[in-house]
Amino acid sequence: MRMILFAGALGLVGTLIGTRLAIHVLVLKGYGQYVRDDGPKEHLKKAGTPTMGGIAIIASVVLAYTLAHLITWTPPTASGVLLLGLFTGLGFVGFLDDWIKISRARSLGLNSRAKLALQTLVAALFAIGCFAFPNSRGITPASQYVSFLRDIQWFHLPLALAVLWIIFIIAALSNGVNLSDGLDGLATGLTTMVFAAYAVVNLWQSSQSCASLSTAGPQCYEVRDPIDLAAISLALAASCFGFLWWNASPAKIFMGDSGSLALGGAVAGLAILTRTELLVVVLGGMFVLITLSVVAQVGYFKLSGGKRLFKMAPLHHHFEMKGWAEQTVVVRFWIICGIFIATGMGLFYAEWVVAG
Repeated sequence: MRMILFAGALGLVGTLIGTRLAIHVLVLKGYGQYVRDDGPKEHLKKAGTPTMGGIAIIASVVLAYTLAHLITWTPPTASGVLLLGLFTGLGFVGFLDDWIKISRARSLGLNSRAKLALQTLVAALFAIGCFAFPNSRGITPASQYVSFLRDIQWFHLPLALAVLWIIFIIAALSNGVNLSDGLDGLATGLTTMVFAAYAVVNLWQSSQSCASLSTAGPQCYEVRDPIDLAAISLALAASCFGFLWWNASPAKIFMGDSGSLALGGAVAGLAILTRTELLVVVLGGMFVLITLSVVAQVGYFKLSGGKRLFKMAPLHHHFEMKGWAEQTVVVRFWIICGIFIATGMGLFYAEWVVAG
């Protein structure tokens, strides 16, 4: 437990201080955000705001995890290293995207094919690693079963399909968080709540682990390294919370794709490693709604011959175009996210009660 608390505290301090330093450096370098001309006109005033703040989040989480292990003198685990590898790998893809935008002075970075190819490569390496490194009980970090609140025993996938399933989850969630990063503090607040929920999930799974219980009943969880995953979850939540100090409206810095792709990958990685792959649809329901709004907009536009379902996609921009203030959209979306998380956590606990 001390290691988890250290990771959270260090993550919070890391972004509170590190983001301020990042703002100073990025302003000196002139690395500012380029804003879409076809977006809400209120966003034009944000042009030039420092971007790539996700680097501060990534550095804070990795440093918090490392120092927490050194302070408590506990070794890292396979699950923890794999999750941080996915987190930093997707962060590097996002950094490339951000750098192209800045260096070429435009609002578009990597082309969609190159971006998806790099995301797929990082996700594939993570997926392959997830089926290696069995522990003394033969349990690997991920499972070949599709999971909801735990592994669904009748839904076993061949190894190749299991790898493709993991790649799909990572691509969907990393892009979902990326799409939600369009208003000051929106994605930061949403991810803070989701990571906090996963910290609770991991702590509960640790207390009810099949490996640690003297008598393992049907309600125990066959999950690798839940304590280490709890430490990373809390470090992520705390780092996002600290970043929110600087990212809340009016934002002094944006996380950019460096942050949004990395955070989306971390959400996906936690869902996979905690055996809650379908539960993340509820916990991350706000990301799902925002992603579906884009899919629906594009599909309706093509099928209707040029008509639009929303005034603008993603969904938060639609409400801005309807006249909602930016802060109103953000806070209401946070509230909806909280409802999704309360629902997901209720399902998670209710299943354990029924299983017992």
